[in-house]
Amino acid sequence: MAGQSVESGLRFAVLGPVRAWREGQELDLGTPLQRSILGMLLLREGRAVTPAEMIDAVWGEEAPPRALGALRTYVSRLRTVLEPDRPARSRPELLTSIGRGYALRLPQDALDLTRFERVIAEAEAARKSGRPADAAEGMRAALTLFEGEPLAGAVGPYAEHQRDRLAERRVSVIETLLDLDLELGEHAAVVSELIALTAEHPLRERLRAQLMLAYYRCGRQGDALNVFTETREALIDELGIEPGSELTTLHQRILAADPALTLAPPAPVPAVLAEPAADEPEAEEEPPALELPRPAQLPAAVNDFTGRREVAVRIRTLLASQSSAEGVPVVALCGIGGVGKTALAVHVAHAADDLFPDGQLYADLRGYADEVTAPESALGGFLRALGIPPDVIPDGLAERSALYRSLLADRRILVLLDNARDADQVSPLLPGSPGCATIVTSRAKLADLPAARLIDLDVMEPDEALSLFASVAGPERVAAERSAAMDVVAACGFLPLAVRILAARLAARPSWTVASLAPRLADEQRRLDELRVGNLAVEATFALGYGQLEPAQARAFRLLSLPKGPDISIGAAAAVLAMSAFEAEELLESLVDMSLLEATAPGRYRFHGLLRLFARRTLDRTERPEDKTLALRRLLGFYLSSSQSAHRLAYEGSMIPDNLVVVGAGLTFTSVDEAVAWLISEGDSLFAAINQAATASPTGEQLLPAADMLVAMEPLLEAGTHTREFDHGTRAVLAAALSLGDEASELRSRYVLGRVLFASNQLAESETHFRRVYELSESRREKIVTGEVLNALAVVVGRQRRHTEALALFDAASRYYRENGVPAGEALVLSYSARDHLGLGHAEDAIAAAEKGLAIFTEIGSGAGTARARYHLGIVLSRVGRLTEAVHHHAECLAFFRSSKQRVWEQRVCSRLAETFIAAARYPDAVRHAEQALVVSREIGHPYGEALSLAVLGRALRGLGSAARSLDCLRQAFDIFTRLGAPEAGDLKLLLDGFAVEESVVES
Repeated sequence: MAGQSVESGLRFAVLGPVRAWREGQELDLGTPLQRSILGMLLLREGRAVTPAEMIDAVWGEEAPPRALGALRTYVSRLRTVLEPDRPARSRPELLTSIGRGYALRLPQDALDLTRFERVIAEAEAARKSGRPADAAEGMRAALTLFEGEPLAGAVGPYAEHQRDRLAERRVSVIETLLDLDLELGEHAAVVSELIALTAEHPLRERLRAQLMLAYYRCGRQGDALNVFTETREALIDELGIEPGSELTTLHQRILAADPALTLAPPAPVPAVLAEPAADEPEAEEEPPALELPRPAQLPAAVNDFTGRREVAVRIRTLLASQSSAEGVPVVALCGIGGVGKTALAVHVAHAADDLFPDGQLYADLRGYADEVTAPESALGGFLRALGIPPDVIPDGLAERSALYRSLLADRRILVLLDNARDADQVSPLLPGSPGCATIVTSRAKLADLPAARLIDLDVMEPDEALSLFASVAGPERVAAERSAAMDVVAACGFLPLAVRILAARLAARPSWTVASLAPRLADEQRRLDELRVGNLAVEATFALGYGQLEPAQARAFRLLSLPKGPDISIGAAAAVLAMSAFEAEELLESLVDMSLLEATAPGRYRFHGLLRLFARRTLDRTERPEDKTLALRRLLGFYLSSSQSAHRLAYEGSMIPDNLVVVGAGLTFTSVDEAVAWLISEGDSLFAAINQAATASPTGEQLLPAADMLVAMEPLLEAGTHTREFDHGTRAVLAAALSLGDEASELRSRYVLGRVLFASNQLAESETHFRRVYELSESRREKIVTGEVLNALAVVVGRQRRHTEALALFDAASRYYRENGVPAGEALVLSYSARDHLGLGHAEDAIAAAEKGLAIFTEIGSGAGTARARYHLGIVLSRVGRLTEAVHHHAECLAFFRSSKQRVWEQRVCSRLAETFIAAARYPDAVRHAEQALVVSREIGHPYGEALSLAVLGRALRGLGSAARSLDCLRQAFDIFTRLGAPEAGDLKLLLDGFAVEESVVES
């Protein structure tokens, strides 16, 4: 959490109702669902949460079909509440988007739970250092932060689970506080509190034992024994078990009136040592206890250590949990080379000196060097540091480990094991007694290290990286070129080692500016060469990890750097590696375990940016060009085959999938929802592959598969999530096709580009591309998009209100589909043509065409086609005054489009429903649907849809009597329509002029 990057006036609470304040003023957090989303973001402590995780957390298995849309709305509302001045701020965002997920970046100590854990950690430290009164005071202060049931007001499975966890944490702290009170002699004061707590938690044996001890120390032995009897009966009745050993042993000691149970008074401290009496024999002198030396082996702390505050506090808290019940704390820090594991571990170890008064041991295990440090060697060094003469140190690993643990018994020593290779190397070096603790650093995840608390150290936050850069290069130089410095640390991928290297180079060259580093880093081929200074080099650090890989892992590491997408799925990785999905997943997970790959979500993986450059450089040095070409071809084949399956489901009856030439196997889908969801999730990777293929080879052998992919991905256009990527991708493929004279690729890319331009209402340019596509289709006799382009051309012409010409084009498309036996295509033509019949005033022809199209789609069982047909029929029925029927059809197709994530269609239907409700004078319903349409339009970046939504919202608001807001919406719509050159601008001008006349009449 980057506390310094946001305003300090915000406070949040989860230890009671979910609440928030700004400068002492409580904020309205909205509905329980909205509070639940905020609660989850708060408890994730700045880590990103994916939409899928949030939906599962809030709704669980009962998530509604439009849960994702609702989630985005709630997040948008939270942003408005938490950051009302967000658009005007230059500071980093509080509620920020990361990929397709969200994260809440909190100021330091802004959350009551964070303050609670910090105070508890400080209290535990006081307890360990022999200050029980201070510890009790701290714990009592921390418990006051609880203001009722945790997460009150939040709903959903996640809130329920976290509510139980926080409640359990509170009771656990209360138990520890009561132990301290009993230790301090406050047994009489805690009896009443313990009576209430045991009534509330009748099966918690620790509370029962504390009540028994308090009674006994108050001289109420009978009451203490009664507590045991009642507890035993309750455990047998409720759980069918006997009390545990702690309670049973205490019961026996009370029966025996064990004097050790009585609180011992503090021993008096005499001013002088008294001489023994003459008749008293002198006590036999005890031999002096063996005093072991205090080792202090930690490397020097990094003077300019920067950032990592939250994780440092977390590690210290874990190290402080030294009770025997929890075992010996072991913190395993893992992460890629250069991420700063050692620096952080050494920093925390020095800062935790007060927790470990008997010293610190350190060993560099050299897990990624040619000669790994053997556990026996590390133990030998530890034993010598603990005062054992070299000649009496045993030879065997087991004997050395046993002696080492014996020496650490009853001592409080911190052991830092740096650069471990695996759990086998670490296990013999772990202390065995409470009081000691261990920090391990490793590139491997060490998931098999018993009882270890794993912390996967990520790269720095941007502000942290900038602070590190400034501390090394000089604060004044960086402050003068802050923007350039941020670009530099971003080019380093916020990797601490890379940031430190560049900062050191800059510090050693007074004549350089920060901006002069940017061009050196811009060339990806040279970037790793720039990241070296003295004996530090990012590439050398990465090479150590790469050198430990098995041949299959090394090949996978190299080849997976070939795709240029932001991440890669298991299926796509399997295609690149030419193996089964199961084999690929095993390899990818092994690379994740070695911190050479990141698992961003279940089944998805990515490289750190600099690691990808290292892998690509290794790939270019190792693999033959033809092997790289084959890998890319396999990837395109997988993507194309999967997209073809998605297209076949989303556009049932379309001729396009059957005319695509697919080489390779892909995924199959069982529903339109699943197909479109896959396209959305893989969208960025699909377009990266398309752009890569368009520029991969001067001969263009990968161009046609890339163009086919664009056509197959057509359903993604309806989702509205990748409009800009479609525009860039189609233009890149078209440019390559024109350069190579590849008419097949030109035909495909022009068709998709025409669809993209139509969606943004660039009708003239869209028509030009569609006519060229039809010419190519006729001259090449390729049927891949012939019917579709005729239909699309008719729609574009009709949008320009050339209705007679549009109907002629629809007739041509209909003949084509009939001749080729494609009833779904004919049904689509009929549905679309209905609006042009209406435009010519032929209402009966419009109804007949729309109903016939719906009947064909219903007969062939096409869900997607039926939804589109209902949409057009609803428009026609609304225009002729059959409003109830129109609402029915639009409600039916809206449910389909929402469930299949076709957001462009969702926006259209909401707008049409609003129009129908206006005609029915049901203005509140009209406003509701118009606002939904507006939200969707803005979320997907659809200006034409936004203008349509604003126009219908303005009319609905006027019906409600909200004249000022109505006029504002209509003027916004007019401006957008005018900018787009849409004919609707003329309609709106007439409407606005009419309103102006009405207002002037009223005023006069």
